[in-house]
Amino acid sequence: MHHPSPFLMTRRDTLLVGAATATGGIPETTMASPGTPSKSSITLVRVTLHVNDEPKTLELDTRTSLLDALREHLHLTGTKKGCDHGQCGACTVMVDGRRINSCLTLAVMHEGAKVTTIEGLGTPERMHPMQAAFVKHDGYQCGYCTPGQICSAVAVIDEIRQGIPSHVSADLTSQPLLSPEELRERMSGNLCRCGAYSNIVEAMIEVAGGRA
Repeated sequence: MHHPSPFLMTRRDTLLVGAATATGGIPETTMASPGTPSKSSITLVRVTLHVNDEPKTLELDTRTSLLDALREHLHLTGTKKGCDHGQCGACTVMVDGRRINSCLTLAVMHEGAKVTTIEGLGTPERMHPMQAAFVKHDGYQCGYCTPGQICSAVAVIDEIRQGIPSHVSADLTSQPLLSPEELRERMSGNLCRCGAYSNIVEAMIEVAGGRA
């Protein structure tokens, strides 16, 4: 005699399970994907950042990246999420005067730090010189990477003025030259899918004083 398997589902059973799923009848623990942390495992900490010269105190999950803190919690969406792996530079901001990929660092690591985003550099009515130069030299097309490009460009000029060498600096003990080669090397971590690289270099040279 053939005995039906207890694991076989009838058409009616399938419809009932589908209805329960659509109405939220399945418990949350059943729906959670493997590796998804439970609410009880989330650790919240209070973090104070000085963002664009304004103190901001946030209560964040310890795993929140600086990028997500800026975009999702402070709604500063000028900083873009590109690859989210530190490879494109779209998320570049300045922390205590140094440029970093904000997607690769946790917000809790920067307690008390000074964070400057594209919103803190200038406004449409009062643009930063680098922003104005990008407009003048058409240093962007789609504009998605532009905030990160501009933040990085400002930091690069400061690096050269401080005498910090790069991989293409001929003499590590001398003041780096403000040359297209130096600028391209230092900006190599900021990708522009539209290919506005030559215009970006022209904008940077103008802001730095035209010493090319």
